[in-house]
Amino acid sequence: MNVKKWHSFVALALTSSILVGCDTLTNETDNDDQNGVVDDEGRVAVSEVRVDVSSGITDAVDVIDDSVVSIINLQRIGENQWGWYGETDAPEDEENLLQVGTGSGAVYKVDGETAYVFTNNHVIEGSDSIEVLFKDGTRVEADVIGADVWTDLAVLAIDASEVSTVAEFGDSENLTVGEPAVAIGSPLGTNFASSVTSGIISAVERTVPVDTNMDGEMDWEMTAIQTDAAINPGNSGGPLVNIAGQVIGINSMKISSSTIEGMGFAIPSNDAVDIINQLEENGEVIRPILGVGMVDLSMVSPQQQQAILNLPEDIEGGVVVAEVSTGSAADEAGMEANDVIVSFNDVEVQNGIGLRQEIYNTDIGQEVEVEFYRNGELRSTTITMRSSEDMI
Repeated sequence: MNVKKWHSFVALALTSSILVGCDTLTNETDNDDQNGVVDDEGRVAVSEVRVDVSSGITDAVDVIDDSVVSIINLQRIGENQWGWYGETDAPEDEENLLQVGTGSGAVYKVDGETAYVFTNNHVIEGSDSIEVLFKDGTRVEADVIGADVWTDLAVLAIDASEVSTVAEFGDSENLTVGEPAVAIGSPLGTNFASSVTSGIISAVERTVPVDTNMDGEMDWEMTAIQTDAAINPGNSGGPLVNIAGQVIGINSMKISSSTIEGMGFAIPSNDAVDIINQLEENGEVIRPILGVGMVDLSMVSPQQQQAILNLPEDIEGGVVVAEVSTGSAADEAGMEANDVIVSFNDVEVQNGIGLRQEIYNTDIGQEVEVEFYRNGELRSTTITMRSSEDMI
């Protein structure tokens, strides 16, 4: 969980008006109007007027608010890692568990004595223990049922006895740009749990580059809902809600700098539901794999492209096979290290992100044609896609 720098600007506008007569100014004003609300003894009092402040946003929050939770990531710290503490300053915890981060989530299903919670993979990543904090302060332990790094989704299981409300998923394919959107979660930690921010749907089907392994290189592209509802560190994994109080997205990231405001992104609910169901059933998302290590051709110098790969000079995009896993689909199809893949399933390949997405768009058992260069010669082979579980 990356902590960003957040900036805020508060503007206060004061307006006043004075009615002036054409000839004279008068101070003949009723005392009650001048002094506001006063009691029988002339002291300032609170007005008994009640204002109806209900709106579509307040109604939406009322529907889902009790299902939204904070997710607490606890990790075990060894004694040697506390060397910089004084002897009396080390945390007093029998299991040496330290809260290293927090995020958000929501209860979306109850099955018997078990309730299920969605959140982001990066919220629970690296945890030795997970706790879920409800709006009323109740804290319970959670088990990780499954997580997926590529979609940044995770499913947790908790005791259902504390659950009073379950979130409902809405249709993210039926969104209109400009319609209201509400984000609920725990920005900056549990001290600000159940914070509500509102805005609009800024765009749908945005493609956002993602660095899944934090190595500084983008290796995936997420299709996301863009919103200007404020999303801060700690909101990750919480729901993005429509005016009916339905979950239309799961908040995952935002673009932030001193020059950028209001660019948050959520995983569309229709995409999330499919992944969540697979995580519940299998503990993972079972995808087809090619079984090769990849390097973008753009990362290989022109000299190496000529000397080692023997590529024609007009080839500008592709993926170099760094290695082939024994027993994989690529291995059975006869692919070798230093092959340069330029087409997969009739789709031109420019880089590893594109190739990976095309692979994940195929079905296990599907036959696809792959075009590649080997020693300067364009070749093709038919590959039967298989999962990692099917590798020999």
